[in-house]
Amino acid sequence: MKNSKTLKLISEYGQIALGIVLASIGLKAFLLPNGFLDGGVTGIALLVSRLVDINISILLVVFSIPFLILGYYTVSKRIVVKSIASILGLALFIHFENFGTITDDKLLISIFGGLFLGAGIGISIRNGSVLDGSEILGVYLNDKFGFSIGQVILLFNIILFSITAYVISIEVALYSILTYIVTAKVTDLTIEGFEDFIGVTIVSKKYLEIKVTIMKELGAGLTTYKGSKGFGSQGEQEDFDIIHTIINRIDIKKMHRIIDRIDENAFIVEFDVNNVKGGVLRHYLDKKKNKILPKI
Repeated sequence: MKNSKTLKLISEYGQIALGIVLASIGLKAFLLPNGFLDGGVTGIALLVSRLVDINISILLVVFSIPFLILGYYTVSKRIVVKSIASILGLALFIHFENFGTITDDKLLISIFGGLFLGAGIGISIRNGSVLDGSEILGVYLNDKFGFSIGQVILLFNIILFSITAYVISIEVALYSILTYIVTAKVTDLTIEGFEDFIGVTIVSKKYLEIKVTIMKELGAGLTTYKGSKGFGSQGEQEDFDIIHTIINRIDIKKMHRIIDRIDENAFIVEFDVNNVKGGVLRHYLDKKKNKILPKI
């Protein structure tokens, strides 16, 4: 048990270290040499470093302190400790590493700078750490006043990029917005994974045939639960099982064909799934063996 916890801790800090390296590449090889900004605390540090002759590493640490103090009372102490180590690591890495300018193309700078930075932030967040304090501010205001975290970060960055447009130039602000959009999207993909899952609820009188066919032809696991009587387009409905399953979005059209073939009047509800764990989802049932099917 002790070994397992130690290995998990090593894995977490190892991945955070990888996140720091990727984020610093995005900053030092793309954004910093070309004067582009990102959102959040990193963006503030980049903006101030353009205006005053202070090292970006020092600014990154200084501007993160208020958010870390806020995080101490908002999120767990473990996350704050990891975040302090991550921010200090990022600041040191930026200070000592020395990348040459990779490209002068502004579009490539925005895209690839955001890509590396977003991947670094995403990997760090997945392992219980933040490289940017604006997320902590979002959590705090969400807790205190009910604002969504996304709204807080968006407002924060609107103010930042407006100041950038006024102080530096509109062009730099526009490219910085592009960098932020790429960073945010890559961060989300890194946290949630590249697989896109969708939940499906199916209500049909032919539920038994539908669930067997889904398992046999699609190889997806599912859950059924009892539905009560209700009223639909055909009047009062009888009691029957409701089917609930989660599949990769790439298989949704195939599922529609299966259901339409059996019951074209079936009631189907689809919804996005942010995260999944366990079950037979990631390893679909063996379509050839179908060992579970005889037990239905």
